[in-house]
Amino acid sequence: MTKGKGKQVEPMVLLPPMPNPSAGSANPSASLSSLWGYLLPALNHIVRSPTNSTEKAPVIDISYHMGIHTATYNYFTMQVETVSTNKERERLTPSGTDLYEHIDKYYAEVARELLLGAPEDDSSLIHYIVPCFNRYAAGAHSVNRLLNYVNRHYVKRAVDEDRGWLTLSDIFDAVAKAIQDGDTKDKITNKLKERRTEELKKWGWDEGGTSEQLAHAESCAEAASPVDRVVPLSALALRRFRTELLEPLLAIPKLKGNKRRKAGTHNGNAPNLPKGRLARAVRELLEKQDVDVEERKRLVTELANAMRVTGVRDGHPLRKRLDKYLSTGTV
Repeated sequence: MTKGKGKQVEPMVLLPPMPNPSAGSANPSASLSSLWGYLLPALNHIVRSPTNSTEKAPVIDISYHMGIHTATYNYFTMQVETVSTNKERERLTPSGTDLYEHIDKYYAEVARELLLGAPEDDSSLIHYIVPCFNRYAAGAHSVNRLLNYVNRHYVKRAVDEDRGWLTLSDIFDAVAKAIQDGDTKDKITNKLKERRTEELKKWGWDEGGTSEQLAHAESCAEAASPVDRVVPLSALALRRFRTELLEPLLAIPKLKGNKRRKAGTHNGNAPNLPKGRLARAVRELLEKQDVDVEERKRLVTELANAMRVTGVRDGHPLRKRLDKYLSTGTV
């Protein structure tokens, strides 16, 4: 198929659904190792399989999908049933923690693999990151749906127990300063809600916005949280993309020895100061003259989106530079 004058359009090739692997007489929900062994082929197919469709993750057969849902449900149920009293429940690690931590380690490994595969040439770095992120994010959202029972059973409970992206300790100091003698419990609760709203506004939420906008802002805030916070699996994956891939590329290399900056270079704009790899790549993309304007804008837009949704805050210098270019068209 052609489009335009002689321009060949690559046909879309989608992988066939992955069939349900034979587990024989083994019970996938009998232990964490059994469950993980049953899940892993599906995760690798959805997240790691090579495909020229970066917008849509490969799928698994419906019977495999249902088998995973059933095995995950049974695993959580068996963990709860093995605990006979409430006191024993309090002493044990909450059910689901082990599986959640396995998934977190899995995404960390995938993101590190992507980092290791990054080209050494800075001029090619953004062209590598953008499709990598799109493919990774598509797989992460697919896995989030596949393992939604983990979100419903484990993540929701952890958030209710104040272990989510925003905890009372995070906002206590600010709220405590605003509390006055005589404030009722309802007033204090409202102040806590106001503080949460302030945090979400940093990620693009405006009061009166749609539920979709609220969900997007909260997902960004979840991805920006420290790695010890419990967040939905989609945000968990995006957070690991930030910590294992973007942050190493954003890191500024340390100067060798104990050299001090010369006077006048403290504003961070001196061209001879060291920059992280991603900052150098962005500078080259924006300042290079022989780059198609529309292609440059597309790459900047997608990179800015990847940084935002993975939790790189809007105060970061590189995010500011990308946003400035998108809003003004100037470097």
